[in-house]
Amino acid sequence: MLTLKGLTKQIGGLRAVNGVDLSVKENEIVGLVGPNGAGKTTLLNMISGISPPSAGTVTFLSEDITGLKADRICKKGITKTFQIAESFPGLTARECTMIGALFGNHRKISMADAGKEAIGILDFVGFPAEKRETRIRNLNVVELKRVQLARALASKPKLLLLDEPTAGVDPKARRDFWEQIHQLAGQGLTCLIATHYMDEAERCHRLAYIGYGKLLTHGTVAEVIDQAHLTTWSVTGPNLLRLAEQLRSCPGVEQTVAFGSMLHVSGDDATRLEQAVAPFRTSPYEWRRISSGLEDVFIHLMDQSPDNYSS
Repeated sequence: MLTLKGLTKQIGGLRAVNGVDLSVKENEIVGLVGPNGAGKTTLLNMISGISPPSAGTVTFLSEDITGLKADRICKKGITKTFQIAESFPGLTARECTMIGALFGNHRKISMADAGKEAIGILDFVGFPAEKRETRIRNLNVVELKRVQLARALASKPKLLLLDEPTAGVDPKARRDFWEQIHQLAGQGLTCLIATHYMDEAERCHRLAYIGYGKLLTHGTVAEVIDQAHLTTWSVTGPNLLRLAEQLRSCPGVEQTVAFGSMLHVSGDDATRLEQAVAPFRTSPYEWRRISSGLEDVFIHLMDQSPDNYSS
């Protein structure tokens, strides 16, 4: 459905996105993962026509849409969410959703029908019925996120671009959102979702991990973990902070990260790592070799990736 080739964005002396190649298939949910400032939003803005690329191409349903303005791209079937609180503070939740229906993907619709569709979509995303006529500026964070999604869905997109859609919301609202997204994908919607939450990344069909503007790895969760070739040990015991400081200076130890009441100790050379931790595998510490998780892998990727932003 979507193919990016060499997509690049130069902002002054900074290459915010650096030659990204990526494809998104129909009906799949692709997680665009990376830390704050990695280039995720810039990439989505180029796809959606908000910001033109400096180089590279964007192909959607076999058509080159590189450099088209946002309104034309929306009519072709790509919709990106944005901050409705800043754009429509005086509109009601229902009116804001109606805008998506009226100006969306290549169709003509009456005001009356747009109003009916808006109510149905607001109900689908779990927006409180009693607040449909409440002005955007008076909604809380979770309600704003629900209207943001409703407005995007009202445009009837084929590809939905979501930029950290659950930032700042509670765990239940995040769970509800992901259930809705998987339901929509089952109905034919394709989603590209930027997030830095690892539990959300695990809910995606495939992942694309970006660091310092470059695509570092992509694939399913299992493929991304396997490609890292990372070995991880967990350790529990007293004074883990002191132990972590000692381990960080050992050759073969790439990272030591606290996870609750334990440390994860990782490296990309299993033999060197085992040799490094061997002197510390004594009482009162308990060591266990475990499968590396996404968070272990992503920290590893960032540590191994050159910071071209500061060069």
